[in-house]
Amino acid sequence: MTADLSIAHLPSRALIAVSGADWRSFLQGLLTQDVESLADGEVRFAALLTPQGRLLYDLFVVGRGDGVLLDVAAEYRDALLQKLTLYRLRAKVDLAASESHVYAAWGDDAPGGWLRDPRLDELGWRAYGALDPNTDEAAYDAYRLSLGVPGSADWGSEKTYPIEANFDLLNGIDFRKGCFVGQETTSRMKRRGVIKNRMLPMVFEGATPPPGTEVLAGDLRAGEVLSGAGGRAMALLRLDRAEAGGLTADGRIVEVARPDWLNHALG
Repeated sequence: MTADLSIAHLPSRALIAVSGADWRSFLQGLLTQDVESLADGEVRFAALLTPQGRLLYDLFVVGRGDGVLLDVAAEYRDALLQKLTLYRLRAKVDLAASESHVYAAWGDDAPGGWLRDPRLDELGWRAYGALDPNTDEAAYDAYRLSLGVPGSADWGSEKTYPIEANFDLLNGIDFRKGCFVGQETTSRMKRRGVIKNRMLPMVFEGATPPPGTEVLAGDLRAGEVLSGAGGRAMALLRLDRAEAGGLTADGRIVEVARPDWLNHALG
């Protein structure tokens, strides 16, 4: 490990092991991401949606020889296991919680065995097992926020559409794969190309406004603050009002700070 490689244990994440003869067809019909072509040692970012197309759970699908690991928010692992069990019906699929830990690394190239984060190259790598971290999850979250990438705390469960949470910009939806739960609404939003709201990073001075704080463009509501720390936060914002500038939250000036990758994606 080099001195410029940061490794953090992510206790907010947990794992579900999925195996059995039908695991590919089972997950293929549920998730926003293609798993039929997933290779051993490959990671893909995905989500399970409600039938109405709202985000239930984000997850990383980690290929391994006899199945996959699902890297999920720890607070929702039991609920996701229960949901997958309901969907399983007669499919030959085994589902079980795994007690391996989740790690993220960023900075210099990671040692062998680390897996590239599929959302954005700058996010680095992920690994699973038992490793020796040299920093903590707060440092990773600060780094992720500096890149303008939202996380599980920003979308919760059953509140947000995946395109609003930038899943389409972060390789979280395969629009060519065919049916998945919530596919009709998701595809219609993409096809129409009129996305009114997006999660965008903001910068400000002073303490982070509490989650749910209203963001105003003059006297008009522009959105709300989600998670944040250290002078940065994610917010769900109306694009037309956010881009006009003059935003305030909690009585203070805030500014949208789109990183290069988001400028390129949104134009």
